[in-house]
Amino acid sequence: MTIDPKKLRYATSHEWVEVGDDGVATIGISAFAVQELTDLVFMALPKVGQQVAAKQEFGEVESVKAVSPLYSPVSGEIVAVHDELVNQLEVLGEDPYDRGWIMKVKLSNPGEVQQLLDYAAYQAQCSGSA
Repeated sequence: MTIDPKKLRYATSHEWVEVGDDGVATIGISAFAVQELTDLVFMALPKVGQQVAAKQEFGEVESVKAVSPLYSPVSGEIVAVHDELVNQLEVLGEDPYDRGWIMKVKLSNPGEVQQLLDYAAYQAQCSGSA
């Protein structure tokens, strides 16, 4: 499966969301965020079964430059976590939209997705013209 970044929704905090037909959102961080962080050294992930709320911190990613919190762009129950990512952080730089997914959330409020940025708006934010 190949995820097209142009079809995703984005939080202003650089997390992306793809919602499947089953109402489960796959969440990761954008290529822009990975590029800005550079040299990732650590990642803390949430636990399956945990509830998250939109804009709530669910983990963090650390680079040689900084520690950055990760925020859930949507609300719901975490149904899967990409645990292998913790020991393979290079995957985020190589393939942030497919192999670099972070967690999957069963949406409790599907309408939240429409409040996120589309690709064009997210690109404008990243280029500083938003």
